[in-house]
Order: sequence, then C-alpha cells, then structure tokens
Amino acid sequence: MADTKSKALQAKAKTQVTTPAEQTKPGLVFTPAVDIFETDKEITLLADMPGVKAEGLNIDIRENTLTLDGDVQSPDGSDEEDVLREYRTGKYYRQFTLSQVIDQGKIGAELKDGVLRLRLPKVEAATPRKIAVKAK
Repeated sequence: MADTKSKALQAKAKTQVTTPAEQTKPGLVFTPAVDIFETDKEITLLADMPGVKAEGLNIDIRENTLTLDGDVQSPDGSDEEDVLREYRTGKYYRQFTLSQVIDQGKIGAELKDGVLRLRLPKVEAATPRKIAVKAK
C-alpha cells in the first residue's frame, strides 16, 4: 500500500506470525503471497493459495486480527507410484491487523482457482463524501 493510502489493513511482522515450530501439526508452513487494493468503499485482499479447497480454509477474526489458515492436500492417485514429487503439501498461514476502518461484520470471501479474494468493506464513517453547502 502506498504511504498516501490509509493503513486499514497491515500485514503482521514476520516475528509476530506463528512459526512452524509452534504449529501443533507437523509439516511445512507457507506464507501466501498477497495483493491488496483499496477504493473509497472497500479494501480487497487477494491471497495466492494453490491446492487449498474451500473446506480446508479457515478465516478467523479475533481482537482485530485477521488470520488465514489453509491446508494443501496431496493430489494422490489411488494406484500410482511416485516417480518424482515436487508438489509440496502443508499449510498456508498469514495474519493481518485490521483497523477500525473495516466493517468486520460485512467481510466477504471467495476462493476460485487457488486465489482467495477477501472483500473488506469500510465503515460508512470512513468513506469519503461531499457535504452540500446551502446559500442563504
């Protein structure tokens, strides 16, 4: 986000994100790449989470912290034997701090083709508006 934009959504510093050693499940932990866009009315967050299915994705908000947590399962075939395996399975995990500008009750999420799209609408008080001036 550019410095001129509001800081309504901020990625937590790397030291604040749970490390793989703190996970209760063994395996790799990936940090999904994100793009964040802002308009006057909402912030859109796109997170790259290939291999995650909707039923394996958890989106949680607690104390103004938005957490993305998704499992990547192996695309195993029933009668297939591994010749080469480069597809990495594990967990995606990322956290963001939400400001008071976000209307947390209206957040929407959609997962399509391995990309999570979160729509974070702004509270009405935070959206720009014009005030009409009456001449007397």
